[in-house]
Amino acid sequence: MTDLLNVDDAIERILAAVTTLPAERVPLTTALHRVLTHSIYSDINLPPFANSSMDGYAVRAADVSAANANTPVTLRVVADIPAGSAPTTVIQKGEAARIMTGAPMPEGADAVVPVEQTDSDWRDSEEATLPETVQIYQAVTAGDYVRPVGENVREGQQILDAGTIIRPQDIGMLAALGVGQVDVVRRPRVAIISTGDELVDVDMPLTPGKIRDSNSYTIAALAMQYDADAIRLPIAGDTLDEVRECFQQALESNPDVIISSAGVSVGTFDVVRTVLNELGEVNFWRVNLRPGKPLAFGNLQKRPFFGLPGNPVSVMVTFDLFVRPVLLKLAGKPATVPMVKAATAVAMDSDGRRSYIRVKLVKDGDRLIAQTTGTQSSGALMSMVMADGLLIIPEGMTHVPAGTELPVRLLRDVIAEN
Repeated sequence: MTDLLNVDDAIERILAAVTTLPAERVPLTTALHRVLTHSIYSDINLPPFANSSMDGYAVRAADVSAANANTPVTLRVVADIPAGSAPTTVIQKGEAARIMTGAPMPEGADAVVPVEQTDSDWRDSEEATLPETVQIYQAVTAGDYVRPVGENVREGQQILDAGTIIRPQDIGMLAALGVGQVDVVRRPRVAIISTGDELVDVDMPLTPGKIRDSNSYTIAALAMQYDADAIRLPIAGDTLDEVRECFQQALESNPDVIISSAGVSVGTFDVVRTVLNELGEVNFWRVNLRPGKPLAFGNLQKRPFFGLPGNPVSVMVTFDLFVRPVLLKLAGKPATVPMVKAATAVAMDSDGRRSYIRVKLVKDGDRLIAQTTGTQSSGALMSMVMADGLLIIPEGMTHVPAGTELPVRLLRDVIAEN
């Protein structure tokens, strides 16, 4: 195994060849999961005016300091303040204004009495006629049930740091501040190439010797999962002209990454390697892992290129290990890996390469048990459909006794599901 490249060394070499993409300004509606390239500060107070946090009556707290259910205080109602209005009435001694949640506080009032603590709960009435007077059953102090100016955000306050991955709550906050566009790292564009006389597209009938192209669909979905734009190109047959034309189309789509599957390992029939050598510099590696030992990486006219193995499971594993961190780095995101520990349900054997075993995870008390999904053939895509994660058998370990605790790369959030 000494001629095989270590997985971690391969990842390090690949990441050293890429840098984060430049910024672009996008509408707030398309900023979700993007990375901010500058810090954002508020230029306003939120709320910009003091407002009621309850449906009720805006009052002078001093007027109702002695109010209770046995000795209510009666106030004259002089205004009705719905949300969205701008009150002009000044509340004087002995007066109140009916007020809705979110409505601005009128001048002179410094507290709100919830409608439930009055004799005038209009919310259960078909007619919300403004009463002449209201009885107050609860004492309040200045500031009760009032959202003051800047309670949420102060003018000049930093809202988001540069490098923040924008979440739904961040979108809402920016909208509240009137930020309609933001500068974010540009989303990676991934061109996906399928070559092979044996391939037909998903809507074509299978004839003898033909298989449907699943890899390009899988790769496109994986790219989109990490917020990249996926560009699937038409299938090219195994002729030099068709393959060359396919790669030219890929380059003309102005991608940040180009990915193909199959056709780059030693002894393959097709002509992909010839075209790659014409268009750029490509290294062909044998990586110390299972599945997915053959891997090509390099650049085509200064764009990173990955030549992934042809088997569907190998495509997914090598994408997760090598392409995923590149897409995250291009997008300015950390290449974190969701991991758990799990004990093997049965004994396993390995050939000494770092092995990624497809497993289902089952809770047993406070620990997780890893059960294989059955066949570990690199062509059995159904084993990935069934898998919760990839159990990692480290290099040099050829036998794994049952009950051995090993790391698992999660393919879905099994903790939440359990």
